[in-house]
Amino acid sequence: MPVEFLRAPGANRLRWMARLAVLWALAVACKVVYLQVIRFPEYRVKADNQTEKKIRIEPFRGSILDRTGQALAMSLPLDSVSVNPLRLPDQEVAAGVLAPVLELDRDQLLDRIRQAARRRSGFLWVKRKITPEQSERLKSLKLDWIEFARESVRQYPKATLAAHLIGTFGYREGAEEVGTSGIEQALETELRGTPGVQRVLRDSRGRSIESRVVEQAQPGANIALTIDERIQFAADHHLRKAIQEGLGETGSIMVMDPRTGDVLALANYPTFDPNQPPQDGEDPEARSNLAVTAPFEPGSVFKVITVAAALETTSLRPETIINCGGGVIQLFGQTIHDTKAYGALPMADVLARSSNIGAIQVGLRVGERRLHQYIRDFGFGDRTGIELPGESAGVVRKLSGWKKFSVGYIAMGHEISTTTVQLARAMSVIANGGLLVEPRLVHWRQQPGGERERMPVASAARVLKPETAVTMRQMMEGVVLRGTGKRARLAGYSSGGKTGSAQIYDTRHFRYTHKYNATFAGFAPVNNPSVVVVVTLHGASQFGGAVAAPIFRDVASAALRVLSVTRDLPDSAPSPKDEPVDLNDLAIAGAGPAPPLPAAEAVGQDAKGPGYLFGPRVPDFHGKSMRAVLAQTMELGMHLDVEGSGLARTQFPPAGSVLPAGERLRVQFSR
Repeated sequence: MPVEFLRAPGANRLRWMARLAVLWALAVACKVVYLQVIRFPEYRVKADNQTEKKIRIEPFRGSILDRTGQALAMSLPLDSVSVNPLRLPDQEVAAGVLAPVLELDRDQLLDRIRQAARRRSGFLWVKRKITPEQSERLKSLKLDWIEFARESVRQYPKATLAAHLIGTFGYREGAEEVGTSGIEQALETELRGTPGVQRVLRDSRGRSIESRVVEQAQPGANIALTIDERIQFAADHHLRKAIQEGLGETGSIMVMDPRTGDVLALANYPTFDPNQPPQDGEDPEARSNLAVTAPFEPGSVFKVITVAAALETTSLRPETIINCGGGVIQLFGQTIHDTKAYGALPMADVLARSSNIGAIQVGLRVGERRLHQYIRDFGFGDRTGIELPGESAGVVRKLSGWKKFSVGYIAMGHEISTTTVQLARAMSVIANGGLLVEPRLVHWRQQPGGERERMPVASAARVLKPETAVTMRQMMEGVVLRGTGKRARLAGYSSGGKTGSAQIYDTRHFRYTHKYNATFAGFAPVNNPSVVVVVTLHGASQFGGAVAAPIFRDVASAALRVLSVTRDLPDSAPSPKDEPVDLNDLAIAGAGPAPPLPAAEAVGQDAKGPGYLFGPRVPDFHGKSMRAVLAQTMELGMHLDVEGSGLARTQFPPAGSVLPAGERLRVQFSR
């Protein structure tokens, strides 16, 4: 206190006191302004954090239905249990009450509660998405410190049915549940809806005194797919049966409406139950959507593209005689054989009998430039746009990457790779009169208000003249009636299609195996096709006509019945299940005559003798510089992996071997 204040008379002391009071008031006012104005936002946040908690309200996820309204994926409401560790009457008692009912370890739960209390956390999930029975038992205790929140659990009532197409749902991004594959992932935004916010006010002891919803959660849209569960069941069943009987190692089937692009079924095997998380020891391919993500060499089924291009761009007609060279042809230094020797065949029988030599002759008439253009026009080398993640575009090399003999190999379905979905789209061009349609999976969306938004059919590009498509359908019917696809004949319906068998290359041992990608791609009825069905078995021990065609027959028959398609043949029309199969479905290259074929499989040979050549031969790079090797491989259109530096010392495959389409050459360099 100033000395002057103590010595001053009474009046002066009052003045000094007044001055001090004013200064004090100013200091208080400044502090108030500082706290209430300048620091107000900061302290408001701190206060809110102490007394208010915002809880995210998860929206109710939309259901996934088939085209008839059958539920394929749905969300069911379940309770989740939480506690406020700061207001528990007794932590040990709480753990002892909750753990037995919720099937939790008591000591672990008690430790979690204590840790949350030490953090001064006023919220702790005890267990989320408990069973209705557990919820009823806890609610019957009527303990005010047990809190319940309504959440949902995703269920798939049809189990494995269309599992790869529907997909899975679970934790992927932190603690947030999202679609992790299939439609669940592709349409995550539409299915999930918009989260809401619930505000909870608490007193100084952490007790809830008020709770209200600030923002309502908006449920996701229900989505109806184009698939029909009855057709899907048939596809799943017959594919599973074929694999379990040892006809292949894996496989896929696609059923499609060629007029609209609607996918009526899409099956893969091995499969899985989306209700169950991945299990230890589960087949890694069980959750792979092979029809969409796994390209393969199509083999002879690709002859359809070659013949269609010939009808459009040359004077060749179905009755035109094609020289099949007695089953052998020399093509720019490559010797290629048929498994059956034909001297000459009408072009219609080149397709029906699947003559490799005939297809090469047709491809040479078309020419590499026009053949390449029609391959691209049919959609190969591009993704189809199907609403599924991970789609492969397959492999179609640029024309500049073709070798002299490529036109011949590609004409019979090698040096190219495609997917089951791409083949279905290509077959639809033939079936619908020449238009390239886009496969679609979404039939309609139902918004929360109840209105249904139907998805429009995408515009289609014309690939073939209508008359060409009609001619191709008639020629492909010949494949079923008198050619390699006899086991694809239907009872009561006409059908057309094409078989395909491509030998699988063992990249580890650098040789072709006795296993095949066996395919049948077809449609029915012939004059006005309602369905296109493509069946692919990977790792098959027999050709497409023997193992894939019967599956086509069974699945197509089921689909036509479900769709109530009018029969166009007498009910008594035969459906030969054990019809002898024409095995003329592989290209055989090398010197000398074609080796015989025992039963229903081909004899594989190495690249130095008679064998199956689906790509260019590998040059000898030994002793060459990296620059020279890169230049030569680029010229040949080969994909190269290099190791080390200096000069080339080792290479795989070795010089003179065949490099299959899509495989990579490895060269090791050292100084």
